Amino acid sequence: QVQLVESGGGLVQAGGSLRLSCAASGRTFRKYAMGWFRQAPGKEREFVAAISRSGGSTVYVDSLKGRFTISRDNAKNTVYLQMNSLKPEDTAVYYCAADDLNSDYALRTKIFSSWGQGTQVTVSS
Repeated sequence: QVQLVESGGGLVQAGGSLRLSCAASGRTFRKYAMGWFRQAPGKEREFVAAISRSGGSTVYVDSLKGRFTISRDNAKNTVYLQMNSLKPEDTAVYYCAADDLNSDYALRTKIFSSWGQGTQVTVSS
């Protein structure tokens, strides 16, 4: 089981940017499709973005395309989420997720088996 630790969250003004990082343990990071999800207060967890094992394929929730970018560095066992033009409605706990069953399956279904503890992002107006 891969261990995931998110970092980079914090308080930012509307219009600002943040880059979240998720560091994964172990030597098999490149075998995992990776994803980011978020959960706002009083709402269900929602999918944000995912990236294939090689980084060659990415998927995003339509509402965030153009503002958020997912990337990975397999040499550093890390996946990133660059968030630009942040809005108060982006306030949420952001979770990193991983799955090693099948990269295409995870990107299509948004089903992941391993989760981090989350990092808080707060966007002030």
